[in-house]
Amino acid sequence: MSKVSFEQLLEAGVHFGHLRRKWNPAMAPYIFEEKKGIHIIDLNKTIAHLDHASAALKQIAKSGKKILFVATKKQAKDIISEKVKAINMPYVTERWSGGMLTNFQTTRKSIRKMTAIDKMQTDGTWKTLNKRERLFKTRQREKLDKNFGSIADMTRQPAAIFIVDISK
Repeated sequence: MSKVSFEQLLEAGVHFGHLRRKWNPAMAPYIFEEKKGIHIIDLNKTIAHLDHASAALKQIAKSGKKILFVATKKQAKDIISEKVKAINMPYVTERWSGGMLTNFQTTRKSIRKMTAIDKMQTDGTWKTLNKRERLFKTRQREKLDKNFGSIADMTRQPAAIFIVDISK
């Protein structure tokens, strides 16, 4: 992974913060200045913290543990799914289901249900179902795949979570 430069962050518009009236006082150390009512974020501190986070994620990945990537923001969905598929890690780009981590047994049940439907399609049981049942199972499978398809091979809770959009 290549190191992110100051110019790349500047071109991406990372330095633009919130409006001055909507700021969080905990952000004070990371604000460089204020221009026209908008806070400008200190990119030097951003790079330092980005390097620190990157090193921590590399260490977790080297140890063979899973990192769950979460991006529900429309602009980030495609990028995250494309990049994370390449490194074979679990990701969530659709809706974050409540209790996905705190109630992981229920999430595993949903994933098992999805694999059971897949098994029905391959072992011939699918042909014994009537048209209405097949339609119901197909819709159920599509819904489960949309929500849990990318975490189907996740057998236990991840070691870390990388969240792209914190507000949703």
